Amino acid sequence: MTEPAFDRNEYAAREQRVRARMEQVGLDHLVVGDPAGICYLTGFEGFSFYVPQAVVVSLADPLTVIVREIDASSVVATTHLTADQVLGYPERFVQNPDAHPMTWAAAQLAERLHAGQRVGVEVDAAHWTVASHRALTVALPASVELIETPAIVAWVRARKSPTEIAMMREAGRITEQMFATALDSIRPGTRQCDAVADITRAQIAGTRTVGGSWSAIPPLVLAGEHTAYPHVPWTDAPFGDDEPIALELSGAVHRYHAPVARTMYLGTPPVRLRDLAAVVDDGARAALDVIREGARCEEVALAWNSVIERHGLTKSSRVGYPIGIGFPPDWGEQTMSLRVGDRTVMEAGMTFHVMIGMWLDGWGYSTSESVVVTEDGHERLAAVPGGLVGATKPRSGGK
Repeated sequence: MTEPAFDRNEYAAREQRVRARMEQVGLDHLVVGDPAGICYLTGFEGFSFYVPQAVVVSLADPLTVIVREIDASSVVATTHLTADQVLGYPERFVQNPDAHPMTWAAAQLAERLHAGQRVGVEVDAAHWTVASHRALTVALPASVELIETPAIVAWVRARKSPTEIAMMREAGRITEQMFATALDSIRPGTRQCDAVADITRAQIAGTRTVGGSWSAIPPLVLAGEHTAYPHVPWTDAPFGDDEPIALELSGAVHRYHAPVARTMYLGTPPVRLRDLAAVVDDGARAALDVIREGARCEEVALAWNSVIERHGLTKSSRVGYPIGIGFPPDWGEQTMSLRVGDRTVMEAGMTFHVMIGMWLDGWGYSTSESVVVTEDGHERLAAVPGGLVGATKPRSGGK
């Protein structure tokens, strides 16, 4: 058996916080199909979310996890849950247009659902499909009321416990290792895919004390004009003798992330890039200086905007988001945003990826930090040197 990431008390406290939120909005049961929410409440990290699965939180009953039958034993083996808390739907419900797993799940849960009760479903989640929602809606007893709710578990996740922050610090150490590997691997003539292979090995190998895992987003290594496009993949082309490279990398430990972005240049960076880097770095420092308990999310964006506007630049997209547990396709928590208009008040223990950058016509510069909010400021989760990084020498024995 594999030990869960945290002890029973940690998961019990999370469950109680979710139940408290449910009571506030008048829910008797809550269906959560987001794998990050399932992991938060149970510790289950399995790569099984390509088929429907969910955790059901009830005010008066223990947690129940619904997964594919072949994954039920994995849940029991890797969490604190008992076998009677895990429902595994038969194989005939897998990718069958005539038999949906949520129809089966509703029938199994029917005896705990009483007339007049309110059943909440978190509908704004990438892995909760229209088909899952329709099947559950049709199959639930007519005597209960189904409520489409915004994210509940994600907001509970927003404020991390000390043990979660410690886990994210471990992820940050792996992020540091990944950047050290990237700066050694990325050289003129090296294929992009070979450098990413080296970076990925560092991600999985982790540190001497903690092994790593796969991240919710693969290593982003953008070369040349691709630095203007934040989310495109690497290629098998070699790095050039005179081009910028944008990196966004994150270590992962038990699904907890600590992403960091940096920009490097192979050769002597042109004046326009050095000038842009200076402006962006100044804006990033101003944005980070705002982060502390009691600050509002929009204050971070306003601080950034005030710097770049002095240089005649504008940027409409947000400059960050909360992070923690992440499953593909995202390591963000999809609640708050560091953008103008979001007046959510930061609390100590919240964790953010402050993503700062300017993507212009055919080129760009980006930098970021993962931080935890403290009473009097913030703590960086990964110590990766900042500024425009240079690399000019060919890699010895290069690929």
